[in-house]
Amino acid sequence: MIDVTHLRKSYGGTVALDDMTFTVHPGRVTGFAGPNGAGKSTTMRVILGLDRADAGTTLVNGKPYRALRHPLRHVGSLLDAGALQPGRSARNHLRWLARSQDLPLARAGEVLELTGLAGAARRKAGGFSLGMRQRLGIAAALLGDPGILMFDEPFNGMDPEGIVWLRGFLRALAAEGRTVLVSSHLMSEMQDTADHVIVVGRGRVIADDSVAGMLRRWPSLEAAYLDLTRTAVEYRGGVQ
Repeated sequence: MIDVTHLRKSYGGTVALDDMTFTVHPGRVTGFAGPNGAGKSTTMRVILGLDRADAGTTLVNGKPYRALRHPLRHVGSLLDAGALQPGRSARNHLRWLARSQDLPLARAGEVLELTGLAGAARRKAGGFSLGMRQRLGIAAALLGDPGILMFDEPFNGMDPEGIVWLRGFLRALAAEGRTVLVSSHLMSEMQDTADHVIVVGRGRVIADDSVAGMLRRWPSLEAAYLDLTRTAVEYRGGVQ
């Protein structure tokens, strides 16, 4: 479980998080949606101890992330598919991460199989397409077989086959009882993938409901999102 309580964070005079509060439960895919600048990535970085909040708390299974010993055994994350050493092969990238967390090196091969990258294990990661880097990032998140998984825009760069694979893969992870939090701007994918959606805007939670509950009130998740965030968009295109 992920608990986010009364998070506040400012960068200079810009408020990024303004009393952000929600809980992500196990056994379901939770979508995390909102306009650019809504606070999604900042919230994920605070949960993972990469940024410090000005106020509030974040807990993973009742503990701050920084208090976890061998955190990859508890929480797996993909925030930036480009965060890798381009000269390393996919396998060596994962073996290096496994060694840093005292995980079995054989696990690298297992997660490459799970993410469809076994055939590219010896290729340098710097030559991967964005979709392949996303798969490698997901493989890295799975190294410690964690109960909590967090993915920031994992559908970006995926081809149609990859999108279909990822949709089913995320749902399978949740069906195993894991806590799965997925940030995405693709509302059509969230409608087909998520069980629950948290919509945020201007650093606050606007809606926290099941997908089924939203679809009882709106014709689609995209319609719900546009309605809910209509006053929270910083930049809106005009009609020429």
